[in-house]
Amino acid sequence: MDFTPIARYLFAPRVKASLQWIQNAEAVQRAQLSWLVNSARNTLWGEQHNYGDITSYEEFASKVPITPYENIRSLVERMIDGERDILWKGRVTHFAQSSGTSDGKSKYIPITADSFKQCHYQGGTDVVAHYLNLYPDSRMFSGKGFILGGSYANELTLKKGVVVGDLSANLIDNINPVVNMVRVPSKRIALMEDWEKKLPALINASIGQNITNISGVPSWFLTVLKGVIQQAGANTIHDVWPNLEVFFHGGISFAPYREQYRAITNPTKMRYLETYNASEGFFAVQNAIDDPAMLLLLDVGVFYEFIPLSQIDQPQPEALPIWKVKPGEVYALVLSACNGLWRYPIGDTVKIESVNPVKITIAGRTKHYINAFGEELMVHNADAAITKACATHNCAILNYTAAPVYADNKSRGRHEWLIEFSRRPNDINQFATTLDNLLQQENSDYQAKRYKGIFLDQLSIVEAKAGVFDQWLASTGKLGGQRKVPRLCNDRRFIDAILQLNK
Repeated sequence: MDFTPIARYLFAPRVKASLQWIQNAEAVQRAQLSWLVNSARNTLWGEQHNYGDITSYEEFASKVPITPYENIRSLVERMIDGERDILWKGRVTHFAQSSGTSDGKSKYIPITADSFKQCHYQGGTDVVAHYLNLYPDSRMFSGKGFILGGSYANELTLKKGVVVGDLSANLIDNINPVVNMVRVPSKRIALMEDWEKKLPALINASIGQNITNISGVPSWFLTVLKGVIQQAGANTIHDVWPNLEVFFHGGISFAPYREQYRAITNPTKMRYLETYNASEGFFAVQNAIDDPAMLLLLDVGVFYEFIPLSQIDQPQPEALPIWKVKPGEVYALVLSACNGLWRYPIGDTVKIESVNPVKITIAGRTKHYINAFGEELMVHNADAAITKACATHNCAILNYTAAPVYADNKSRGRHEWLIEFSRRPNDINQFATTLDNLLQQENSDYQAKRYKGIFLDQLSIVEAKAGVFDQWLASTGKLGGQRKVPRLCNDRRFIDAILQLNK
């Protein structure tokens, strides 16, 4: 039976609500901020920042500083330890583990009851609402959705009732039981930690189902879909799931994977809808077929601010509210939200594509990084790992850069490092293994993607000839006192140019 017509009726009000944002972004966002401040006025944070006296955005901005994770780590740890009313009202028992800070291997983002309901799950509802609005012929509720998630972490000693893990694990574990009737796999399989066992379990749980929609990170899902096709002895995923119609994707750029998905699907049947869903919240969804820009969700318990790129390195940069941004400009995104993050720089940069309504595209990260496979490898991870690797192998480097190599029919994805040694190691292959292991120690997301080689292969190293980085810098006009080689890049524009000179 097809329940899509009923679902379309139930989800339609969210599309209508978004139309009200077109001329009222400022009013909607000011109302969100007022609710957030009033809700947190009796918390430790609220008392420290005089939330009881704040009546406007202007007062809020003057009393509350831009607050990166390093500044609240100790408060989050108190929340994990069971303390109440710290950054948000009540006791928080769920935390999303992520990586990317400079002062520790992982960061732990609170997921409050309010953020579950008003942000994460509401964002998921909005995705379906806009999809059904865009495609009147959809029959997505005539079958089931395949939601691919992660697992809980076990690196911390936790109080009873407190859980830490991937955002997706938290969401699956707390999802409305009604949704479980229209999704696969079961919770038991979805939350399995061992991907070597989980991957075949996912394939077996889904291969005989009527899958109409899939949701997840492109790199992870590609591995699963190829496994389903191989086990079924099929040519494309539509040979297995003929009613599959849409992939709701996010987390990393879909662009490098588009052709790979085209190769394993029937392009005439497959649709794609991009979402902006992070550990910190669900922020935006694509709401037009031919426009890749995403509609910013304005009433999901999040107040948005935007730092101009010219201000990004300032200790206390000037942040702009949504009613002051300009179309065509790129900003670093700052959040205050019902998970207890206050004026928090999320680390992403976004481009404002339009202001009525506010639509964005993700421009990148605020610093050099590699996140081609969801690994969020940051420069400080790479610097720490290569320093330790050199000490282990009694060698030294002059320069390095790294970039992703995408999967093809013969191999999985990996990272490729171009390294100029001043004193080379005795065994380059052993050095590569050591470096790869150290990166896993430095970055929990890279460790998860490298687990038993299921999603990522070990990194590879190309030795750079003497002076090639200086040669490249000279070719760009940047050789001199302020010379800077990009350590990490999420695409191959730097490394390929240098490799051309390395021949």
